[in-house]
Amino acid sequence: TRRVLQLLIGLVLYGAGCALTIEAGLGVDPWTVLAQGVSVRTGIGIGWVTNVLGFLVLLLWIPLHQRPGVGTIANILLVGTSLQATLTVVPPVTGPVAQVAVLLGGILLVAIASGLYIGARFGPGPRDGLMTGMHARLGWPIWTCRALVEISVLVIGWILGGTVGIGTVLFAVLIGPLVHLALPL
Repeated sequence: TRRVLQLLIGLVLYGAGCALTIEAGLGVDPWTVLAQGVSVRTGIGIGWVTNVLGFLVLLLWIPLHQRPGVGTIANILLVGTSLQATLTVVPPVTGPVAQVAVLLGGILLVAIASGLYIGARFGPGPRDGLMTGMHARLGWPIWTCRALVEISVLVIGWILGGTVGIGTVLFAVLIGPLVHLALPL
């Protein structure tokens, strides 16, 4: 029961953290840049696009011989839904101090949420499973797989109209160390 609750809380907080980075308006993580770009082009809410992208990424697992866990499916259903819900109640932030504070709060929330849902051990999220599946199937180093995927979605999302900025850089620099601290907690 504790692990299930930890998974669910982690996934909901992850979506909320992503929403905060969006509302800060300073740039978002690569996958959210992609979801934002698709949202701009289609008019579909960014949270719903996030859910759809998660499902589409899951389809890429098939040739990689990856198997989803309960956490993988929950990730697809909850992260985007939480993101969309949070965007409806948290207004965009104005003013540089408030924007930076909300951005850093969002990044910290994503890190804590990552520690919760990863620590529950119910399977990787669809994006992480894509990276580990590429590593296992192709034999490429994890960092190469991660960089290839993240840079690709960032560029595609930016071309489609997603927000790239200092927040994107801060997310990239801070998320690894913060998740490292959050996992044992």
